[in-house]
Amino acid sequence: MILKLTQDLSRGFVPWKEMYFENIARLEAIGGKLIFAGSEANDDNKMMVIMEFDSKEALQAFGGDEELKAKRAAAGALLETTVITPMSDESFY
Repeated sequence: MILKLTQDLSRGFVPWKEMYFENIARLEAIGGKLIFAGSEANDDNKMMVIMEFDSKEALQAFGGDEELKAKRAAAGALLETTVITPMSDESFY
């Protein structure tokens, strides 16, 4: 299952990027994988992420991980701005 996630940041992209690399093993342990993450060229506080999850349950585990949510928020992620869009089965990479 591939997802597009958009989110606003309060501290720019670098703190979020550092948080991701500190927690990559945790994401992978629940069945998630980051394919792409980056901020907009003209706004370092607007981010887009492409992620892959092994299953719907893995996505739910990611969404329900309160400790990881707290780490993302501490890195500047404005969680209330998160928009998750499932990509179609016709996607490829």
